[in-house]
Amino acid sequence: MFFNLPTLLTWARIVAIPLIVGVFYLDGLSRAEQNLVATAMFIVFALTDWADGYLARKLNQTSAFGAFLDPVADKFLVCASLLVLVHMDRADVFAALIIIGREIAISSLREWMAIIGATKSVAVHMIGKVKTTVQMVAIPFLLFDGRLLGLIDTRVWGGWLLWISAVLTVWSMVYYLQKALPEIRARSR
Repeated sequence: MFFNLPTLLTWARIVAIPLIVGVFYLDGLSRAEQNLVATAMFIVFALTDWADGYLARKLNQTSAFGAFLDPVADKFLVCASLLVLVHMDRADVFAALIIIGREIAISSLREWMAIIGATKSVAVHMIGKVKTTVQMVAIPFLLFDGRLLGLIDTRVWGGWLLWISAVLTVWSMVYYLQKALPEIRARSR
């Protein structure tokens, strides 16, 4: 289903990308206001990742297209946000490269495994979900770039969380590659 409620929520994550980036180019807002608006938008749109999956199952509106678009939307949102954060010197370029490189590599691996009929060997695992959760906390911290509740320096915490996410990213990539390796070996004979 191309346009049901869950799929529209997924499309919203893709539409959100230029909106989040565009906030930083608005002249009428101070930097602190830009940070707050971008952070709030990221959080709202990141929550649609949970909502679209929940609604697709609850309303029995799951579809092959939705299953394809959901991770694409997630990756676009994360990668675009990381690029903005690197550009604004709020995120370490190496952590961002690790995360973006892994997303490209694992997406390619999943596509290849689908072609050879072995998608189950690279199905989403808990380590991938933990990695995504850490990213989805790190990014708004870095977008906010200030003191939360007067106590938490979000740039410091966001930086640490982004590096933890980068480590989890490598760990999950190794996990997926190990799961795919028997299929790869079997197909290359």
